[in-house]
Amino acid sequence: MTEVSVAKDAVAATDDLVVLKSVNKHFGALHVLQDIDLTIAKGEVVVVIGPSGSGKSTLCRTINRLETIDSGDITIDGKPLPAEGKALARLRADVGMVFQSFNLFAHKTVLENVMLGQIKVRKTDKAKAEEKARALLDRVGVGTQADKYPAQLSGGQQQRVAIARALAMDPKVMLFDEPTSALDPEMINEVLEVMQQLARDGMTMIVVTHEMGFARSAANRVVFMADGRIVEEAVPDQFFSNPRSDRAKDFLSKILHH
Repeated sequence: MTEVSVAKDAVAATDDLVVLKSVNKHFGALHVLQDIDLTIAKGEVVVVIGPSGSGKSTLCRTINRLETIDSGDITIDGKPLPAEGKALARLRADVGMVFQSFNLFAHKTVLENVMLGQIKVRKTDKAKAEEKARALLDRVGVGTQADKYPAQLSGGQQQRVAIARALAMDPKVMLFDEPTSALDPEMINEVLEVMQQLARDGMTMIVVTHEMGFARSAANRVVFMADGRIVEEAVPDQFFSNPRSDRAKDFLSKILHH
């Protein structure tokens, strides 16, 4: 090995933000994650696609320990996932999560929803938390809705508030678990646009989605899962134009030609 390649490896190691090694997960007899190895570098946008029941959402949920794993290792920024308690709460603040359902607190205003974690977990003072929340709501295009309650907003607006709430914690990585699948078609693009912008701004993102246009345009890498395994991973152009596995070819032929 030359000195140059040794130095390059040393750099790469510190750039790895999320690392899954030999991760296994069962739900009863169902082996939902089978020996998953996946490394995500800082600033990388990885889109996870595949048929229903392939383990995509479970994979996403193990990264902030919403699902525990049976075996293997997951590290974030070089540290293993904590099991419980305050360390886990801190980890969850570092790993922003946006779900299908928006999970906003119905009895709090949009502004309060985005301030809450900053005050409770990050111990930010109230004035600073409010200033940051307003800036983030502006950034995702719902600044004028700050004093409304979630139920007064459209689904697309609520999902953008959920993104602002996750961003308020200054996460190291953002997980998106099918963030547009509960939305009406006309609202999907407004959420994807916010996500595109985050990708351009260099946010590390792991996105489980059915939106192939987003995968093509925003992803650095597409990870294709089927039956609990990672079958294939490639840059979007290569994956969409020339998938290597029969499973991926079959999947793409079903979704791209109907």
